[in-house]
Amino acid sequence: MGSTSDKMAGKGNEVAGKVKQAAGDLTDNPKLKAKGNAQEAKGHAQQAKGKIKEAGKDFVDRL
Repeated sequence: MGSTSDKMAGKGNEVAGKVKQAAGDLTDNPKLKAKGNAQEAKGHAQQAKGKIKEAGKDFVDRL
């Protein structure tokens, strides 16, 4: 995946995770809320990966 794809997938996972967390709160379902927290964390990691790839590419381009 490219840096943009990683960042977009990460944002999607963050949003989906937040929705699951809210649904878990509304339904009093701690398991769903935990899954939402995990998915949101995955999204943050994907976005960070995309930013690192982009920074690496920018560095190489400057050489």
